[in-house]
Amino acid sequence: MQNVLIIGGGVGGTAILRLLLSVEFFHVQCVVDIDKQAPAIQIAKHHNIPTSTEWKSYLSNDLHIIFDLTGQHTVFEELLKERQAHTVLIPGSVANMLIRLLREKDQFIRNIGKESHKQELIFNSIEEGMVGIDAKGIVNFFNKSAERMTEILIGDAIGKPIYEVIPSSELPRIFDTGRTELNRELVLSNGSEIVTSRFPIIDEKGKRIGAFSVFKDITEIVNLAGEITNLKEIQTMLQAIIQSSDDAISVVDEEGKGLLINPAYTRITGLETDDIIGKPAATDISEGESMHLKVLQMRKPIRGVNMRVGPLKREVIVNVAPIIVNNRLKGSVGVIHDVTEIRSLMKELDRARSIIRTLESKYTFDDIIGHSNEMLISVEQAKLAAKTPVTVLLRGESGTGKELFAHAIHSSSDRKYNKFIRVNCAAIAEHLLESELFGYEEGAFTGAKRGGKRGLFEEANHGSIFLDEIGELSGSTQAMLLRVLQESEIVRVGGTKSITIDVRVIAATNINMEKAMLEGKFREDLYYRLNRMPIQIPPLRNHKQDIPAIADRLLVKLNQEYGRNVEGISEVAMQRLRVYSWPGNVRELENIISRGMIFMKAAESILDDQHLPFTMMTHQEPELNQPVQEILPLVEQIERMEKEILSATLKRSNGNKSKTAKQLSISLRTLYYKLEKYGLA
Repeated sequence: MQNVLIIGGGVGGTAILRLLLSVEFFHVQCVVDIDKQAPAIQIAKHHNIPTSTEWKSYLSNDLHIIFDLTGQHTVFEELLKERQAHTVLIPGSVANMLIRLLREKDQFIRNIGKESHKQELIFNSIEEGMVGIDAKGIVNFFNKSAERMTEILIGDAIGKPIYEVIPSSELPRIFDTGRTELNRELVLSNGSEIVTSRFPIIDEKGKRIGAFSVFKDITEIVNLAGEITNLKEIQTMLQAIIQSSDDAISVVDEEGKGLLINPAYTRITGLETDDIIGKPAATDISEGESMHLKVLQMRKPIRGVNMRVGPLKREVIVNVAPIIVNNRLKGSVGVIHDVTEIRSLMKELDRARSIIRTLESKYTFDDIIGHSNEMLISVEQAKLAAKTPVTVLLRGESGTGKELFAHAIHSSSDRKYNKFIRVNCAAIAEHLLESELFGYEEGAFTGAKRGGKRGLFEEANHGSIFLDEIGELSGSTQAMLLRVLQESEIVRVGGTKSITIDVRVIAATNINMEKAMLEGKFREDLYYRLNRMPIQIPPLRNHKQDIPAIADRLLVKLNQEYGRNVEGISEVAMQRLRVYSWPGNVRELENIISRGMIFMKAAESILDDQHLPFTMMTHQEPELNQPVQEILPLVEQIERMEKEILSATLKRSNGNKSKTAKQLSISLRTLYYKLEKYGLA
């Protein structure tokens, strides 16, 4: 009985262990591997064979054979030094071949008495190729596997000199020397790579009667080795990606203990590797519950969860997914996005957009803020108008954003890469407006430039022209504009030649056009030409729910203009803005916020109620002036303001307390408390 020690529990160790278990004269003393989950370790435990993570204690005097299947040269060298002199050390490649030979020998012995054709069946069923020659170098044995690997038919090989069958064969040399050669690599004529072991055939009298080779096709193994190399390169690349990611990444095992974090994780959470690795998954949570533990319980990913992490209590968004390998849960991986950084980047983006708009004077529909039904209807109508070349008439009070709509229509049309000309018809003197719009010929009037001048309609050719305050045009200018809309051509002042143009006209007015027609101030035919696509832009008082969003956008713009860093508006100040009637619309809102920022101190970052210029908001709320004029404590001023807000909101809700609480975003219980406090119940 041969005592055996197997070192290495991977694929090779598993194969050797299974083979030795099937042979009676081998006794496996122990299976060794540093990985307690290695396949061979599990098989050994099943057969009550001792297992270990170290091998030195098993190098006893009664150990006959050591199989080194680790594939590590340093381990093999150390085993050579530490083993007993009589103990045979066999590397993995040799071990596999010897064991196969032992299996074949055992098979041969058991079947020695059977007929020769059964022997051929046995050899032909073996995966390894086998070739034998006699003392004269003539092939006398050639199995099916040899036929498959060499692509030479058995009938064409048997009885032929070995050099005619396999020109590179070393069997004649083995016969001459009588030496055994193991695990020699060879490339066959068809390009297949094999590992062959060669043996002299010696009879019972010690006479050499031939030579025999056993070989295995290792082409697939070589390819597999290349794939393993590629996998290692991919693994190295993935590790580099994880380490260089700007998003924090954390990995835990199936028990919820930390396995891996990247540098971004430390930067965002403030926690080091020693604080996380091997520690419970909830270690990094400062507010909220661990998503790693929830994912491990549910075996499903969780995305977009807001929480705070680390001693810095950074606000983050977390995405966590389970790691499942071969249907086994191995852990989970989490990706953490720093909301603080995202918000900072969004502010920078808004500032960049504001700069771009200042440089290019361009706006899009993304710059129109509003989610109320009134504003959404106007935006949808404007988007529809942008898709067609129709003339557009923007109607609405002063300050509602008609020019912003005009920009957006042009930017979303197929003319967006051409010019967008803006003209305020009320800002140009009547005697100059015609020459500005339509141009003039040389000598058309005193002071006219030599060679004449192109008008704004010609400048806007293939683009769009925005005519603001269209209701202020004189009768003659209206007639010339009508010709542009009807004939798509203009005549310069002082000229007679028609000039064809292709211009989209976007007009805007804040006057009652129908009344102007009845009074004879505006041509009826021009009105109907302009009014083909009317878009009514609602006043701010009709969509006050959009005020917070509009105010935030204005803060970004004004921060850029003033070089400030105002982060937001307090709830009390915002409520003051909500209850005001805004006769000046968004333009007035921008003016109020601008004045408020001027009143703020350099260290203040929140625009509060005390900063708002109450004197500019008096025409509908004269009663609000008195508290501001009096020198009162801040708390008392805030209480007065809160009382006024509650009273105004309750009045607008027709005494409906549930509706009032909903509009103020407070609980009904809090509302009842405050109404009782201020005597409004």
